[in-house]
Order: sequence, then C-alpha cells, then structure tokens
Amino acid sequence: MAALIEGLVDQEENESGRGIVRPFQRTAGDEVQGVVDRAEIVVGIALSAARSGHWSVGIGVGQVRQPLPAETRAGAGPAFEYARIAVERAKHSPGRVAVAGPVTTGGATDSTDSTGSADSPTGAPVGDEVSELLEGIEASLQLLAELEHRRSEDGQEAGRLVDAGRTQREAARELGVTQQAVSSRLRTGMWGESRRLASVVSGMLERVDRLVDGGGGSRGQG
Repeated sequence: MAALIEGLVDQEENESGRGIVRPFQRTAGDEVQGVVDRAEIVVGIALSAARSGHWSVGIGVGQVRQPLPAETRAGAGPAFEYARIAVERAKHSPGRVAVAGPVTTGGATDSTDSTGSADSPTGAPVGDEVSELLEGIEASLQLLAELEHRRSEDGQEAGRLVDAGRTQREAARELGVTQQAVSSRLRTGMWGESRRLASVVSGMLERVDRLVDGGGGSRGQG
C-alpha cells in the first residue's frame, strides 16, 4: 500500500515542488486521503490513479477545518466529508473517478433546495454555477480517466517526454523510433487533446474553489 501511494503522488509533487498540503495516509481499510491546494495537482493525481488501475478516486471540494493537524487522518471539514462521499460513488462511476461538493444530489454535488440554490457547509451561499462546474469537472475527469486507462504504454512514454520539453524529434531519438512513430503515438493516444482538457478542468476547479470558500480552502482526495 505504501509503495502504491508513493508512486501515485511522487511525480506530481516532484514536478510542482508544492501543492500537497498534507500527505496521503491510510484512513480506513484500503482508503487513503490527502489534502491538496493546487487544482493541477489534483487533476494530475486523479489521472495517475486512473492509469494505475489500483484506485477509485473521490475528490471533495470545500474547506478544511483550521488549523490543519499534522496527520491527514485527523483532519476534518467539508472537503473530507465530500471526498468520502465521492470515493464511494467513484467505485461505480466511469473511470472510477467522482467529485463531490455543495449543491448537487445525484451527481457531483448535494444539498440542493427546490430553488436550485444552496448553502455550503460553511454557510456561504452557492448556486447554479457551482453545480454546473462540479458536474462538468466530474464528467471531464471521467472522460480523461478512461483515455488514460486505454492509452498504450508507448503512447504514455512519448507524451511524458513531450511534456518534459522534448521535441518530437528528440523524443523519437530517446525512444529509438522515428519521429513519425512518436507523432502517431501522440495522436492515437489523444495526448494533446487530453492535456488541454486537463488544463480546462484545473481552471474549473480553481473557479469552484473560489466560489465555495473564497479561495481559502483545500481539496481532499481519497
């Protein structure tokens, strides 16, 4: 279990240098939780988990109770509660990814009233925009997770090299194949399209974070 957790987060954390507010720790059974405050790291971890095939990923959007304890498992607040709701749904969701936050019931959010507006667990008013954003984030992550899981290892390796700054020619040389082969792998794996969508999802997460808790919260993930 420890090796799986380390493999899940090390690449994202090493590349970013920050973003993991509290490390991923086992909380109950085979469930782990961490606290992350950067949307692109949340997305990266979710997609790495999807590709591994070992995890169901639940992302909870909301505040965490301050001050944060040193141990992740001792944390509390809406982000943790939503993450637990999301991870249960993720076990039966496309891509094994789900998102939970204030406002929806059947999908990514809950606590909706008859007018379509609601209060967050912190008492802040939230509405249709939050609901729509969370639905869009979940649907997009599920699509991306399926693409990650289906992409060949050759395609993944080519994409990582390009993301690291290599040109297709340089990536081809490093892989010992032709530039045309690299181009084909990227195209077949929809690498460029998936990276652009991941960037859009990160922006949506940042937006909903600001709406829900004024930019002062973090996201829990189990």
